[in-house]
Amino acid sequence: MSTGESLAAWQKSLSSVCLFNGSLPQITDLATFRKQFLPGVVSDLLFHESQEARKSAFDVIRAALLKQRGYSASIEPLYRAFARGEESGFTVPAINIRGLTFETARTVFRAMKRINGGPVIFELAKSEIGYSYQRPREYAGLIMAAAVSEEISGPVFIQGDHYQANAKKFKSDPQSEIAELKGLILESLEAGYGNIDLDASTLVTLEPDSLIEQQRENGRVTALLADVIRRTPHSKMGGMEIPVSIGGEIGEVGKENSSPEELAAFMTVFEEERKRLCTPGPGISKISVQTGTSHGGVPNADGSIAEVALDFGTLEKLSALARKNYQMGGAVQHGASTLPESLFDRFPKVGTLEIHLATGFQNLILDHPLFPKDLTQKMHEHLKEHFKSEWKSGETEAQFLYKNRKRVFGPFKKELSSLPPSILSGIMKDLEERFVVIFEKLGLQGTAPLLTRHFPSEGNSP
Repeated sequence: MSTGESLAAWQKSLSSVCLFNGSLPQITDLATFRKQFLPGVVSDLLFHESQEARKSAFDVIRAALLKQRGYSASIEPLYRAFARGEESGFTVPAINIRGLTFETARTVFRAMKRINGGPVIFELAKSEIGYSYQRPREYAGLIMAAAVSEEISGPVFIQGDHYQANAKKFKSDPQSEIAELKGLILESLEAGYGNIDLDASTLVTLEPDSLIEQQRENGRVTALLADVIRRTPHSKMGGMEIPVSIGGEIGEVGKENSSPEELAAFMTVFEEERKRLCTPGPGISKISVQTGTSHGGVPNADGSIAEVALDFGTLEKLSALARKNYQMGGAVQHGASTLPESLFDRFPKVGTLEIHLATGFQNLILDHPLFPKDLTQKMHEHLKEHFKSEWKSGETEAQFLYKNRKRVFGPFKKELSSLPPSILSGIMKDLEERFVVIFEKLGLQGTAPLLTRHFPSEGNSP
């Protein structure tokens, strides 16, 4: 399909497998669409010069997912089951995919199938939207397309990660910062996201002696944004009104470890504000905490990753407290993908609800022996030319390149999408093995039946 064609011509090119006579397209031949048309529709979602055609590509992909009884879903029912003690023994992985999103998501689904695994979340942080050049509609469309390709039915979990308040901007113009976050939330919900992680922990201030006052702005802003989510209509799941799953955060990653007292202070403010706003529906279903990790890992001078001391006791204590006192599913661990594999089986043992994984998988792709050396060189030159201001005093070149390599995914999106199938298949094969190992250690083997237990078998048209 040519990127220069009109929307009508683009839609006509799909007429043998899709009807465009209503608000949402209807897939008439799913098998043929999947085999012959899906790759082209994915390419148009990414690169078509017409925004109308990109939107139509998204609608077609969502229609195909619904046709095979799949749908974008909120993980809320499962997390409330954790809170009630009905589920335990595994940790849900939430995977941030910054580039090669369609291919990587397909690989995740294949890995889950191999172990008869169930829940996995695909997420993208507010910051990643910027440097990966993926707006919510594009990201959701790519995840749904991967589900169509791998013939996934039932719930597909897509999440906005770290929808974070910028402390500096908030201080100078709080209304503008809140408005920007509201806009992103509404954009994400319109794209079908069923899960939003709010992060106002950047607004915590340590000056007051009172923990409640330290957490005041965090709890207040989180409640305000949660109110926006709860008052925004969203798609039903199987005819059921299932609320969007909302997360909160008390520990800005890389700072002091979180404490039960901080959680209690945050929840006091959060619930007070919810009551004041008369917010309908449930509160947050999980809480992100700090346990000693740093996003992306901490690079040594040679670019290797330094070991960290992870506080599993904090995770265990706060997960138990979240379930017992606040009816949440538990605590969330961030910045974990660069940890040693030997640690991953400990997360379910201490009751960790969810674990966020990104950089380790990014590194496997970019450092893979099959990844083109000339493309790596171009990426490095791009970083040194365009992000020189990020090169901190005392950092080696290896440290600078490692800390900023995430910034290549947007500018090199077309080059990555054009990698030869032989290279892509080799990289994805090794990535799949890595996913299988981690998913098994997180206790996900044999968990597929719980999706049937807690979620409708199919979705509804939006």
